[in-house]
Amino acid sequence: MRILLCTLSVSLALAPASFSTAQAAADDCGDAAALVQQAYPKARKSADGASFTLDPHTSIVLLPQDDTPGVVCKVWPAHDDLLLVSVPLIDSAKSSDDEHYGDIELLVVDRKTLQVRQRLLQPRLMNDDAIAIRKIEFDTGRYVLAPGVTAFGLRIDMANHSQPNPFSETDLRLYAIAGGALHAVLDGLVVANYGGEGDTNCAGSFHSSQVSLTMSPASHHGYHDIVVVERSDTDDPSVDKNGECQSHPGKPVNRTYRLRYDGGRYPVPDELKALAP
Repeated sequence: MRILLCTLSVSLALAPASFSTAQAAADDCGDAAALVQQAYPKARKSADGASFTLDPHTSIVLLPQDDTPGVVCKVWPAHDDLLLVSVPLIDSAKSSDDEHYGDIELLVVDRKTLQVRQRLLQPRLMNDDAIAIRKIEFDTGRYVLAPGVTAFGLRIDMANHSQPNPFSETDLRLYAIAGGALHAVLDGLVVANYGGEGDTNCAGSFHSSQVSLTMSPASHHGYHDIVVVERSDTDDPSVDKNGECQSHPGKPVNRTYRLRYDGGRYPVPDELKALAP
């Protein structure tokens, strides 16, 4: 994994990392066990009913356990008869307390029948190590790519535990249904990122940015361009003569990027690319 030097946060109503947010998403699942059993008929439920196992050694956790995210669901407002489901597929043979290996499978499910309409496997999205996955959630903002085509997003929050060198990042991926199948149209755009170096008391150097995404009237290969506006800020706090910690912000820097669909994906500028899974 590589660490970006610039740090970003998004102005598109990011929810803070909290149990209540995760629980609200989980509540949309209803009977999460029934959802998993329907989508994976060969899955075996654990004795305590908290997880499932797929041969040979793939584990599906229903609710978050320790540092392992669980199944996440959200009703899709653009198609309120459908439920979006993120299923973590953890390779229990390779994973440990300090790192995880695995994939995420995205499901689009009929809310009435629980039948899976579309599914898409995203390899390695559950891989983490010192920079660990903290939260996974759906973004159902109105990403209208074309008439009759609305994308949904998946956000993955990652962070380390370092006090002198804090780092956190939220990545956004967009998905759309076309031709009856679910497709990834945007890979790993950093929408929130924080980092820097400090003495754990006050003094240090830190970076942050704010990013807004809007759909442009212009289009390429049938999909609207996405305009990304980034505001970058810096701060070099220090202790004053009275022993108080004082902020010393730098001058904000604004940058604008235009993401153009190339017929398969929206290429992401190097400056905004997420950590490699």
